[in-house]
Amino acid sequence: MLLTAAGSVLLLVDFQQRLVPVIHDGETAVARAVRLAEAAQLLGVPVCVTEQYPAGLGPTVTELSGYPQNVVAKTRFSGAADPTLLPPAAREVVVAGVEAHVCVLQTVAELLGSEHRVVVVADAVGSRDPADRAAALERMRGHGAEVVTSEMVLFEWLRDSTHPRFREVQKLLR
Repeated sequence: MLLTAAGSVLLLVDFQQRLVPVIHDGETAVARAVRLAEAAQLLGVPVCVTEQYPAGLGPTVTELSGYPQNVVAKTRFSGAADPTLLPPAAREVVVAGVEAHVCVLQTVAELLGSEHRVVVVADAVGSRDPADRAAALERMRGHGAEVVTSEMVLFEWLRDSTHPRFREVQKLLR
């Protein structure tokens, strides 16, 4: 089943100023998350953000700070327990974030338990150790999350090259 812009929400997990610099290939994960956030903004997809203990890890990185419509600070590793995190109509949760094996994994597991369709964007998640990221993606897939790439999400949200925002979204891929 393909994603729909109308049924999706983009969830950005803990892309924070003191955490991203220690993530293996963190710049790529942030760049892909920005691509997703820009497309979400163009296509009317809500953007939600979690911040793990922002007093210690800082706020969301500057590159992503202008997109969220909802920011939830947390100390619990999973953000899914907060009832204000996602809009009530969210059926498909597209997830990007760090660290894949901690906060992303626990958030995804709890969202799957609440019967959301959860889609993890492999090129927009990271961990300090690449082995932890790989194990987390495998585990999330085993629990029922779909693992995709940012380009897959964008083209599924568009659905058709005649979409009025096609050219704008396509520019994000350059």
